[in-house]
Amino acid sequence: MNIRSLTRGDGVLIGAAVVLFIASFLDYISYKGLTIDAPNAWDSLGNAIGVYLVGVIGAALVVLNRALPQPRKVVGLDLGQFGAAATIITAWSLFWTVIDLGEVDAGAGLILGLIAALVAAGAAVAGPLVPALKAPLMGAPRPQAPQPYGMQPGQPGQQGVPGGYGYPGAQHPQYGGPQDPSHGAGAPFGAQAAAPQPHAPQQPEPQAQAPQPAADFAPFWFAVPVARPLYAEDGSQAPIAELAPGTWYLAVEQRGAALVAQTQDGRRGVLQDTTGIQRG
Repeated sequence: MNIRSLTRGDGVLIGAAVVLFIASFLDYISYKGLTIDAPNAWDSLGNAIGVYLVGVIGAALVVLNRALPQPRKVVGLDLGQFGAAATIITAWSLFWTVIDLGEVDAGAGLILGLIAALVAAGAAVAGPLVPALKAPLMGAPRPQAPQPYGMQPGQPGQQGVPGGYGYPGAQHPQYGGPQDPSHGAGAPFGAQAAAPQPHAPQQPEPQAQAPQPAADFAPFWFAVPVARPLYAEDGSQAPIAELAPGTWYLAVEQRGAALVAQTQDGRRGVLQDTTGIQRG
């Protein structure tokens, strides 16, 4: 589950579900001019479970469907649609209960429950449509500047020092390579160093191979504006993960217009659609 994929509309749903659950324990009705204890919704399981809890469960299903990597379906409907229908049923039932009370007054639990049910139904329906409700509920974490490949972090207060293993400009000793003949180094184990011949022509020293220039691409953090699939690096079209908005991912390689991205759990894949991404 990706909590950072929740939106403001999901936050409104969570708050409305909590208020609706609390309202089920308050007075359901009140009697005019009488001081007797008024019942709450739990005095009748038809109201508590069949009305109040239906709305609470519906709101929970909408939020759960948003947090899951892939939508789940029940009898052909995904959990979000099923939950939105449940919140509408609760709001409809409480509305007509308030209208048709007759000789008794609506209690605090009934009035507060109706308001919470209307808010939950509105957030469930308008959440995917209203831009203000589609905004991420939690801000994206501040990305840390990634170290380029081969860079070793320096001591405290110093910058990273190039020259680590794999750095393009690093010079590494090669076993069996040419050495200074004056010191007799580089000879095989057990072999005697040959005496220098005074009249032998001096051979030019081999020049060190120039290091290859570093690639222009540098790893960077990015976030996607909407959920997008991440495909396997072997070119297959089967998604291995889904990048969710509001989460930072590391781009480790560029392949044309696509990016090779690494998820927080270490999986790597190809992001084919890079339009509108936000660089960290």
